[in-house]
Amino acid sequence: MSRSSSFDFAVAFVLQHEGGFVNHPRDPGGATNFGITRETLSRVWGRQASVEEVRRLTSQEAASIYRSLYWRAVRADELPLGLDLAVFDLAVNSGPKRAVAMLQHVLGVAADGLIGPVTIRSANRADPAETVRCLTRARLGFLSRLATWPVFGRGWRRRVVAVEQEALRLAASFSSTRNA
Repeated sequence: MSRSSSFDFAVAFVLQHEGGFVNHPRDPGGATNFGITRETLSRVWGRQASVEEVRRLTSQEAASIYRSLYWRAVRADELPLGLDLAVFDLAVNSGPKRAVAMLQHVLGVAADGLIGPVTIRSANRADPAETVRCLTRARLGFLSRLATWPVFGRGWRRRVVAVEQEALRLAASFSSTRNA
């Protein structure tokens, strides 16, 4: 997979798990569509978005938001294949700053939530599969401590495991082509 198609693949994967419009009363994010919250849409538009506007959000606009606010924020284009998906999905689900801080913790670098050259270099030197596995454990540990785990935990676990499996598959395919 080329770096240019990596985002397209990752966003399609995330959109599969995020689904369409949801306004669950126990979700602190409120109304979401394709995983984009009303708050995020309001920030992008520079004005308060209505629940109806969230409902009408297109998958293309959601993908554009994901590229600018999540993919680029975690500098996924600079991460190893597979790890890019794992960090991106974590950013979508728990915020880019938390995703970067968890990655930094797993890599053993200062966890300031800001991705810079030290984090990128460490990520590229680390074993991608082991990094994905450690990130999955950290992510599930974090999610299981949330007050909403009893409501959403089963779905979160299913999603995180699916992300891990796909990230490991991508990392293995990249590793095998790199070593060929």
